[in-house]
Amino acid sequence: MYNGDKDTKGGRGMGADRVIFHCDCNSFYASVELLDHPELRDRPVAVCGDPKSRHGIILAKNEPAKAKGVKTAETIWQARQKCPDLVLLPPHHDRYGVYSRQINAIYYRFTDLIEPFGIDESWLDVTGTLHLFGGDPKALADRIRTEVREALGLTISVGVSFNKIFAKLGSDYKKPDATTVITQDNFRDIVWPLPVTDLLFVGRAAAKVLSRYGVSTIGDLAAFDRRALEELLGRQGGQLWGYANGLDSAPVAPAGQYTPPKSVGNGETFPRNLTTRDEIRRGVAMLADQVAVRLRRHRMKAATLQVSVRDPNFKDICRQRPLEVPTNTAREFFRAAMDILERSWRSGAPIRAITLTAQNLIPEDEAAEQLDLFQSQEPLRRERVEKLERTMDAIRAKYGKGAVHTAAQTDDRPDGEEDGVPF
Repeated sequence: MYNGDKDTKGGRGMGADRVIFHCDCNSFYASVELLDHPELRDRPVAVCGDPKSRHGIILAKNEPAKAKGVKTAETIWQARQKCPDLVLLPPHHDRYGVYSRQINAIYYRFTDLIEPFGIDESWLDVTGTLHLFGGDPKALADRIRTEVREALGLTISVGVSFNKIFAKLGSDYKKPDATTVITQDNFRDIVWPLPVTDLLFVGRAAAKVLSRYGVSTIGDLAAFDRRALEELLGRQGGQLWGYANGLDSAPVAPAGQYTPPKSVGNGETFPRNLTTRDEIRRGVAMLADQVAVRLRRHRMKAATLQVSVRDPNFKDICRQRPLEVPTNTAREFFRAAMDILERSWRSGAPIRAITLTAQNLIPEDEAAEQLDLFQSQEPLRRERVEKLERTMDAIRAKYGKGAVHTAAQTDDRPDGEEDGVPF
């Protein structure tokens, strides 16, 4: 573990732990547009969609507009109520892509471990190259900021830390054009007083639940009982607890490099609560199909299925079970999920959201099932179902996702058809 100075301007003492940067372009869209309008730099400026159409919302704003309270995603009318002299500029998305590639090319001078996070943000892992540039993380971050500014006329803020989550918090901590170092020694002083919504992956729904239990800061989250968080938010609760305590070990995954997933999950918050078995059946069938399609795309099979269910009061249950054989078919996931729900969920109790997660993944070429024609026809049936679902994948690829569905996703089952069989 590195033990850096408690001063956020310091950066020494990182030891053998990872050194992760998060580089975030400041007011990216607006900054690119202002390269052609230097006379507007000190005036409040926003990039927006067509003011005459329904796309008339704020896409980005510069610092003077931000100081007037202008917010991204609000309507132009709302923005001008706060800032009557707001200058509106149209977007040029092709230019943003060009500048994004140029910025990342600068990053590549310092490491080849770069993971873009949107068009204007990237994580960099400089653990293995830091010694080539003097060994001081803060000095290197400042150098990268200078090179971007001098080469392109744009500014970035950089967070430096021992994991990706805290590095991103660092890039947001002070803007524009700043470096913030968050270490093992100072993260409690810097990170824990921040609003819990500043933590990556704490969405509106999770924040609402947490607020009911007095969790308003990241420090409150870190001090909360982990098991209780998992009961409140499911597996996400334990993950967020780890993030708040600096326990993020996720690697920086270079763009374009294939990394096999550890799990594949799909969830849905339904437009209205599911109360009948047929409604649940259709929702589960849809999710089972989505998970199966993604697994086949990765050429993986799952040995375990996890089902998470949330009720209208945001109370979650999470159950899992091993599958009879590793699979990547919607039919097997559907049957397993329905079996879990029938055993774990009270009949008629409303369901707000369901998530299916395929776990314990293995490459499909390592999951071949031994065929034994004298003992059982089930392996042959599974093989036929898998071929059928791959045919459905091909049809969808050619004619669109809505070209074909499993029977369980529709309302037109023949009377007497057995529940739980989506084909």
